[in-house]
Amino acid sequence: MEQASTATAAVEPAASETDFGVGGMTCASCVGRVERALKKIPGVQQASVNLATESVRVHWQADAGDAVAMSARLQRAVRDAGYEPRPLEAAEAEPAKGWLGVPRDAWPVLLAALLSAPLTLPMFGSLLGQHWMLPAWLQFALATPVQFWLGARFYRAAWHALKAGSGNMELLVAIGTSAGWGLSSWLWWHAKAGAMPHLYYEGSALVITLVLLGKWLESRAKRQATEAIRALHALRPEVAHLLPDGIKREQLVDVPVAELLPGDRVLVRPGERVPADGELLQGSTQVDESMLTGEPMPVPKQPGDRLTGGSLNGDGAVELGVAAVGAQSVLNHIIALVQDAQAAKPPIQRLVDQVAAVFVPVVLVIALLTFCAWYFWQGAALEDALLPAVAVLVIACPCALGLATPAAIMAGTGVAAQHGILVQDAAALETACRIDTVAFDKTGTLTLGEPTLSALVAAPGVDEAGALQAAAALQRQSAHPLARAVVVAAEAVPDAQALTAQEVQAVPGRGSHGLVQDAHLHLGSLRWMEELGAGLGELSARAETLQNEGATVSALALQLPDGRFAPLALLAFADLPKPGAQIAVARLRARGLRLSMISGDNRGAAEAMARRLGLNPDAGEVLAEVLPGDKAARIAALKQGGHQVAMVGDGVNDAPALAAADVGIAMASARGGSDVAMHAAGITLMRGEPRLVAAALDISRRTVSKIRQNLFWAFAYNVAGIPLAALGYLDPVFAGAAMALSSVSVVGNALLLKRWQPEA
Repeated sequence: MEQASTATAAVEPAASETDFGVGGMTCASCVGRVERALKKIPGVQQASVNLATESVRVHWQADAGDAVAMSARLQRAVRDAGYEPRPLEAAEAEPAKGWLGVPRDAWPVLLAALLSAPLTLPMFGSLLGQHWMLPAWLQFALATPVQFWLGARFYRAAWHALKAGSGNMELLVAIGTSAGWGLSSWLWWHAKAGAMPHLYYEGSALVITLVLLGKWLESRAKRQATEAIRALHALRPEVAHLLPDGIKREQLVDVPVAELLPGDRVLVRPGERVPADGELLQGSTQVDESMLTGEPMPVPKQPGDRLTGGSLNGDGAVELGVAAVGAQSVLNHIIALVQDAQAAKPPIQRLVDQVAAVFVPVVLVIALLTFCAWYFWQGAALEDALLPAVAVLVIACPCALGLATPAAIMAGTGVAAQHGILVQDAAALETACRIDTVAFDKTGTLTLGEPTLSALVAAPGVDEAGALQAAAALQRQSAHPLARAVVVAAEAVPDAQALTAQEVQAVPGRGSHGLVQDAHLHLGSLRWMEELGAGLGELSARAETLQNEGATVSALALQLPDGRFAPLALLAFADLPKPGAQIAVARLRARGLRLSMISGDNRGAAEAMARRLGLNPDAGEVLAEVLPGDKAARIAALKQGGHQVAMVGDGVNDAPALAAADVGIAMASARGGSDVAMHAAGITLMRGEPRLVAAALDISRRTVSKIRQNLFWAFAYNVAGIPLAALGYLDPVFAGAAMALSSVSVVGNALLLKRWQPEA
């Protein structure tokens, strides 16, 4: 998480955030132009444009003015830069169907292909030994609409780029195809009567057609990459069945989900999606939460259980008490996390941005030098000198560079979210692939986190039942898992008289103390007892035996009037490892990673659990008796020597350690507190399955690998293509086809990530 925190350090806490869509962007140069235009606005701190999602995220000072006015200024700046600001939802929507059921965005491609097809007849005819040359006037009539009507978008965007003093893909296409069309028109105009000069209308028309086709295929591929977001949006039902309240409503009413309020009671019928987060009040059912957690098996639900909005109800009609709606719901939180990850730029993208800033001007210079070399040095005819220059302009379009990174991030984070792995920022994604050390919290992360009171050993002369009730009185207000285990055990005793405690104070990481029947009692860890000077006396040997058996041991002690302590009882707790914990440890070890378990438990219990999980305490893989406030320091120690550390935790006390790690991995917890951990982490696992840790590192590695592959091929394509075009080995038509293919191939390579499945 260090990189993540560094990346956001430039944004002050008092910053506001605005997101909206941007239409008309085609390459990495467009991205840079929009970002520069936005950063010129007073108050803007950071602007990040995503070419794949066609969106922009702007951080601006909260005191820079009214939010509505700032949003208007931002969108005006985008429009003045030559692009179309639009609602973010429009960028995610599928294109509307046009005439004959063909998508509207496909019609320009189809018309360009129909007009350009006849121009290719001479090319095919020459292969068959036939002379199928069309009359010059017909070539002109077919090519001109393609050039200036269907290709008008290139001229508009090129003009905006020139006004802004920058360049983009459209500028290269416009100059290159205009040169081919203009040369053909000049040769036709100056040809002798009855002569048939060799014209190049087919080259300019086909280049525009191929570029339009490439952009259309590219947009289709990009929409596939955003399927994860659209699938999550589709989980939200439109209508909820609001139950009568006996005051304003006397019968069941169907209302839009957007009108639900916390406290409402709604009916969820079999086979319907749960409309909001809340508590199951009546009925029992099984709920499919696979789209939220990645867990394929339905989860049984009983009254008192929590239901998550967007999950699919099984065969039982249930009554739901609404607890969270809108932005506070789990589903909207997941959508926001996925969108944030897809909108962010990883550090590797900085190189692309730097190259794109100077790419187009350099290409224009190379094209000019190519023309001069052929025309003046080689003495070639005007048309023979112009064609290589046009080919350079066409093949050098930096479309693939702009798509290499965002396409992979969209596909990787999208497929991860489908399996319950939420990547919260792109920096964490890139850092995760370099992790060489994984540190785990124990309770609730590697274990079930539901300890039970396995034994209570009373001191000689102390009533065992009374000691249990006294301990329960101290722990009744605590949410700690051990406290709940004590309370549950006390309530299970038949006919037991519950006691009450006064002046209870919790000591974080140690225990609690208070007055029970005027007796000042302390209940906590053996380490705390040692700090207090409370010896265990005759209970010492029994405590050591319990610890060696793997139990977590606490002690109940009475503080005497003279300040000394008298031991009353030992409380031993047992916790079971999660079913997948041992497998998770084995898989991470097989990858050559250093492993560590950090626990506040006593050493004996921690080491016993570690051995059950496959960890080696003798190799220093167990850090026991660590206070919550010291976990971050232990993470810092693990990072010494240049190690990249991932911390996996589930509770509030893990948040500092998650933030201190290079990558924090928060695990959803049924016992609460995971929200704080999620905010401190870069990756969130939506179900408490330790095996997902290896899966999260795997999808991060694969995504970064795709980014590197895409960038390599994008750079290699231009590095190899430009010299070939300049030397005359590439015709402008083939250059256009290669340019379109490069963009489609980059997005297609990224979409291979959608096949990823976590190891079972």
